[in-house]
Amino acid sequence: MNKWPAIILSISLLLASFLLSSCGETYQKVLKSTDFDYKYEKAMEYYEKEDYHKAIPLLEELRSLHIGVKDVEKINFLYAYAHYYQKDYLMAAYYFKGFTEYYPKSVYVEECEFMVGYCYYEMAPKPELEQTYTLRAIDGLQLYVNAYPYGEYVERSNTLMDELRKKLEDKAYINANLYYKIRNYKAAINALQNVLKDFPETNRKEEIYYQIFKSNYLLAQRSIESKKEERFNNTVTAYYQLLDKYPSSKYIKEAERIYDACSKNLAKLQTNE
Repeated sequence: MNKWPAIILSISLLLASFLLSSCGETYQKVLKSTDFDYKYEKAMEYYEKEDYHKAIPLLEELRSLHIGVKDVEKINFLYAYAHYYQKDYLMAAYYFKGFTEYYPKSVYVEECEFMVGYCYYEMAPKPELEQTYTLRAIDGLQLYVNAYPYGEYVERSNTLMDELRKKLEDKAYINANLYYKIRNYKAAINALQNVLKDFPETNRKEEIYYQIFKSNYLLAQRSIESKKEERFNNTVTAYYQLLDKYPSSKYIKEAERIYDACSKNLAKLQTNE
């Protein structure tokens, strides 16, 4: 049997172990060093190699010294970015914000102002989830646009804010539609009307006007006798709103059928008075 493959494998494992050990010892040497210029050079080296896990502790120590360390602004700037590249967006936003407050005249300050909002953008979840970070992202990006109306990142900020507002619209509509699906028609009407109010440019207008109309009808059907007439009248109003906004609506046949049923119900109620 040929033993060479086994020997070669053993040597390879020993070499790998040695190299890993050497790398570990070298990094420990950097961490323990009191030569801050050396630490700075190594921090930049790790950062350039995208080894942010090693760069962050060195940058953290250097930024805490303030005195006797060159390029403190740059260190703080890269420290925030190192967290960003590690996808620790919350901490990155914190350090970018801190940078803008501590170095308001820095050449990096505009970029950091933008990055605060952008970090929150990275954390903005799907529309189905809670939207706190979406709101923070919009606030952060709007602050940047207000501070730098002709800035480098204005166009990008506006595009991102449009995307984030669409996410809020989707969230609002999902909530309204959920009320509709579980037959809580009164809540559905209010929620759908709020979508129209809060997002006047929505491309769901036709659908929402129809859902408001149908929700009014279904609510009226299920109401106690004393509330039926008022709610069927609300349905008629909602029908004319739909017809006024979308006279050729794709929902028009179904809307006419419901309107006819609504009119019959109103006539019957008025006969019984």
